[in-house]
Amino acid sequence: MAELIRPSTVLPAERSSITFFTSDGLKLIGEIARPIEDQRGIGLLCLHPLPTHGGMMDSHIYKKAANRLPELAGINVIRFNTRGTKSDQGVSEGHFGEAITEKEDVVAAINYSLEQLGMKELWVSGWSFGSDLALKYARDKRVRGLILLSPPLRFSTEDDLAFWREDGRSITALIPEFDDYLKPDQAKQRF
Repeated sequence: MAELIRPSTVLPAERSSITFFTSDGLKLIGEIARPIEDQRGIGLLCLHPLPTHGGMMDSHIYKKAANRLPELAGINVIRFNTRGTKSDQGVSEGHFGEAITEKEDVVAAINYSLEQLGMKELWVSGWSFGSDLALKYARDKRVRGLILLSPPLRFSTEDDLAFWREDGRSITALIPEFDDYLKPDQAKQRF
């Protein structure tokens, strides 16, 4: 009988700490969880929720993704702390930049994932604040698409949304029925 997956289940993966640098010279810390056997090079780059409200690379959804997706789906899960964000992994250098200076973090993480970690296919997932960062800054043509969890669209502009509408790459947005910031009807209008 297969093992039940519980909230604390950690499945086999090759986990390694990573560090990389932004173009403005900040050192960011993170982790990659790689499949042990499946080395197809499919990567999921995770952009965490708002750090001023407790968001970090170890936020529970992304921690569970790193604990399970390498084994269950053969996906490399890449998580990192944006500038000034602290987690059990440590603290990334810098200070929270109100979704402005974080552009450098997202661009550096995409480049590192593709050029240093060797991802052949990269998807970017943003959760809450991270979804705003994805919409604003994950425009690199090498990114296959976006997966957005509870996007508040607080920092994203109409120009950001128009870019993705015209771009044609895949976007999957999960909008909770009772979300505090963006209701499903509003999401239908904005997306």
